[in-house]
Amino acid sequence: MSATPQPAPSVQKLILIVDDTPVNIGVISGALKDSYKTKVATNGEKALALASAEEKPDLILLDIMMPGMDGYEVCSRLKADPATSEIPVIFLTGQTSAEDETRGFEVGAVDYVHKPFSPAVVNARVRSHILLREARAQLAAQLLALNNELEMARQIQLSILPHSIPKLPGLEIAARFLPMTSVAGDFYDFIQIDGKHIGILIADVSGHGLPSALIASMLQVSLTGQAGHASEPSKVLAGLNRALCGKFTDNFVTAAYVFVDLEKSLMRYAGAGHPPVLQWRNSTGKTAKVLENGLVLGMFGEAIYEALEFPLEPGDRYVLYTDGVPEAANPSEEQFGVERFMRFIENNKHLGADQFVQTFLTELSRWSGQTAEQGQQDDITLLVVDFK
Repeated sequence: MSATPQPAPSVQKLILIVDDTPVNIGVISGALKDSYKTKVATNGEKALALASAEEKPDLILLDIMMPGMDGYEVCSRLKADPATSEIPVIFLTGQTSAEDETRGFEVGAVDYVHKPFSPAVVNARVRSHILLREARAQLAAQLLALNNELEMARQIQLSILPHSIPKLPGLEIAARFLPMTSVAGDFYDFIQIDGKHIGILIADVSGHGLPSALIASMLQVSLTGQAGHASEPSKVLAGLNRALCGKFTDNFVTAAYVFVDLEKSLMRYAGAGHPPVLQWRNSTGKTAKVLENGLVLGMFGEAIYEALEFPLEPGDRYVLYTDGVPEAANPSEEQFGVERFMRFIENNKHLGADQFVQTFLTELSRWSGQTAEQGQQDDITLLVVDFK
């Protein structure tokens, strides 16, 4: 039988005491000797050297009034050096004015111990700040692990989105996917039947972050199962709904699906609680809303969806998007809105699909006062389909 493993002995923390008065050094060393290792520096230069040594102190007790370099200067230099900036510094001082203490905090100290020293107070302050440093280090490690996991999730989510935009003669498609956080609940994909027929899905999972992203990944698998009836939007949405129902309780999915038939120059469309498709007609120069919405996906197993069918004319443009577009708010909390979006489409009809998408997102950033890098208010997905 193997012996029971014994826990590794705890390593004593190292405290650097910086003081030019032997009596003070003796009092502090005596207070700490049973619980900590200590090193002593009697001036600022030696303190900086010991703080930068291979075995760095876990905490520094630093006298303010010393000949040559005073404690404020030593602390400032410690905080300016990345190698020592995270070491907590507690000032030792007989000065008790608010101005003196404020100056100490401004240069980076975390606390004060006033003279004459109480061994119990010295021990308590040291122990508190050692524990705080350990807690911060643990939180930093957990945050790093979480960020690494989110980055992995982001890479996985990006891998389920289309790696390229389908190219069909007579059709130009442009797409952009801008998540609010590392991962998002927006999703889009294509079912390309052949060079004349293609299905396009855009969807938005309620909520944000990892739970929504996981549901969005389910859509990719579920959409693959709808390829057999890709030409029938109502059946595609009904199939997606059945696949999602019962898989989650706190979310729902809105979606719009269009099927483009270039052979017959027509489009079929159905929606599930999603914002309307915007249709710009070359023949009229006007933009209209196209809306045929059934119930949102994932909540009602027997939901039925209806489809619209309309002809495609050369020069027509269709825009699909998630609600992050019309709900983008400016600093006055006014939303961008669908009507403003429609006017933008009409005023920029001369732009190709890809240039239109980029120009519009630039305008949306200007409107909201926020770029994607600064943090947007919601996930944004935008698809533009031009019929040549």
